[in-house]
Amino acid sequence: MKKLVLVLALAAATLGAQAQSAVKAPAGGKQISNELIGIFFEDISSSADGGLCAELIQNGSFEYSPAEQDGWGAGTAWKTQRPGHSLGYIEPKQQDPIHPNNPNYMRLNIERVGHYYDYNGWTGFGISNDGYGGIVIKAGEKYDFSVFMRNPDGVAKDVRIVLTVPRKPFMPGFGRPAEVAAPLADTTIQISGKDWKKYECTLTANADCPNATLQILALTVGQLDVDMVSLFPQDTYMGHGLRKDLVQALADLNPKFMRFPGGCVVHGGGDGFWDTYRWKTTVGPREQRRQLKNTWGYHQSMEMGYYEYFQLCEDLNMEPLPILPCGVNCQGTNGGWGMRTQAQDAAPMEDMDEWTQDALDLIEWANGPATSKWGKVRADAGHPEPFGLKYLGLGNEEKITPEFEVRFKYIYDKVRAAYPEIVIVGTCGPGSHPGNPDYEEGWKFATSLEVPILDEHYYEPNTYFLNTRQYDSYPRDCKTKVYLGEYASKDRKLIDALAEGLYLLHVERNGDVVCMTSYAPLFAKKGTNNWNPDLIYFDNEKPYLTCSYYVQQMFGKSSGDWFYGDCVSFDREDHLLGQSVVLDTKSRKLYVKICNASENGAKAALDLSRFSVKSKATLTTLKGQPEQENNFDVQPIAPVTEEVKVSRKMAIDVAPYSMVMFTISL
Repeated sequence: MKKLVLVLALAAATLGAQAQSAVKAPAGGKQISNELIGIFFEDISSSADGGLCAELIQNGSFEYSPAEQDGWGAGTAWKTQRPGHSLGYIEPKQQDPIHPNNPNYMRLNIERVGHYYDYNGWTGFGISNDGYGGIVIKAGEKYDFSVFMRNPDGVAKDVRIVLTVPRKPFMPGFGRPAEVAAPLADTTIQISGKDWKKYECTLTANADCPNATLQILALTVGQLDVDMVSLFPQDTYMGHGLRKDLVQALADLNPKFMRFPGGCVVHGGGDGFWDTYRWKTTVGPREQRRQLKNTWGYHQSMEMGYYEYFQLCEDLNMEPLPILPCGVNCQGTNGGWGMRTQAQDAAPMEDMDEWTQDALDLIEWANGPATSKWGKVRADAGHPEPFGLKYLGLGNEEKITPEFEVRFKYIYDKVRAAYPEIVIVGTCGPGSHPGNPDYEEGWKFATSLEVPILDEHYYEPNTYFLNTRQYDSYPRDCKTKVYLGEYASKDRKLIDALAEGLYLLHVERNGDVVCMTSYAPLFAKKGTNNWNPDLIYFDNEKPYLTCSYYVQQMFGKSSGDWFYGDCVSFDREDHLLGQSVVLDTKSRKLYVKICNASENGAKAALDLSRFSVKSKATLTTLKGQPEQENNFDVQPIAPVTEEVKVSRKMAIDVAPYSMVMFTISL
């Protein structure tokens, strides 16, 4: 009997917990998208290599080329090393590479290994790499080194792998350094055989160094072929090869989806179709991936490819939103943006089956069983279970020409027929404003096809976001919803962030029309900016977060499925004041957001009578002077969080140039 009572009690407790897991939305609200806030990752401003990707070696595969930048070549980012009076020379080669997609490698011709040791205490002939402006090394941390090598002369060789501090300056008149530098980490591996073989070891650092160098020194005379040099810290985000601090900054935004890999990166933009991003060449073993000229003027190693993008989405519980090219390249090709007639090219229609098959195969790769052709490629990479792809974007910001429309429809119809469950995201061209010819034609075309979601882009001064309420006039019965895929105020001051906050409050109010948004660009590395502003800036050691980042974070942390527009009133009519009340029925959280982008304080009256609010809440406040901004040296703007008491009816003072958010449990 006691056992039965216990079982019934446990069952009752379980049912009670289930009943508490959701709350019914009170009357007076409007159902909205619960995926409003996401992120858009594009490899711009060195966001991937030397950034989000934790690989520490630059041009480790020797694939840099003058086709990418004048003066570049296989030896870019590498230096020859001859410690101990050793002799030899390096020679870029392409005969019998590891894989056709990775044709270049470096041959070390070792003519003499010195009998004397240099000031660091070692000898040999080889090469060194400083990474991306210096390799950051932390004492006690472990670093995984790997390389492909072979002995074309058949002679086994000892090779020393050394992490060292930079060479010290020489003392005047003595011809020797002022101080001898001990290695930070050091090991020796033996290379045998004439065939390519991967060699791996782990280096443990004995000291901190912000600008270390990796040296590969052959200790045996002869020839040595080297390719795919890699150095990864073991301490990456969830062990998946991405920088922990940068991914954590993304996780703290609480994004619901991630769009990738671009942007203009998607369809190429530099020289035509030859450098178009093709996902299939980014998902296999790294030595088999086809590296690419980056649209923004540098090199993409594809260390971070589609597999890594999907893995990141899974790690952060985001919906993946891959964007594929659709047979039309960027109208900005070779300076086309400034031309009277823009330089858009279109693939021949007889080639469109290839582009279409890429889209169909991507869905199979992401969602198919491990026994399917492309599902097996995913499984072989380490992910036997499907990723669960829901969204697929076709095209990015292309000019809406007849050539584009024919090719988009060709792919769109075939994908819909094969995978009707996949939600297609289209594009309405650059400058997505009413009155823009591409915007008007893009919407007309998309609605005729009943494209589920259409991607709009615009970058404007803060006055646009302070004064425009674009989505109030959009039709409510249209089957095509809006994805605001790229937007930002054109500066990084607090007033710009508040302008974006006001606009996002407007978006929440129209969350039945707008289903997704993502600020752009996401990342920029110090000293390599292709665009300004960006949401997160970083160097080799740390990121800094902009004012706009904290506004995005507020909205990311307050996503919900119901909007209430009549719970907050102000003491005056002012277009620089905005508010929203959003309910998340699953988490039983109520979010009240108020933005004041004016120079005057305001009073707000809150009436939350329809909700069963608890007395305690969390208040997050972001405020400052309108011209303040964060940078690498100082970060004056950051949110302040405190526990406060709330009631169903209350009045609050809202400071000038501020945004506040109440998080209330129900």
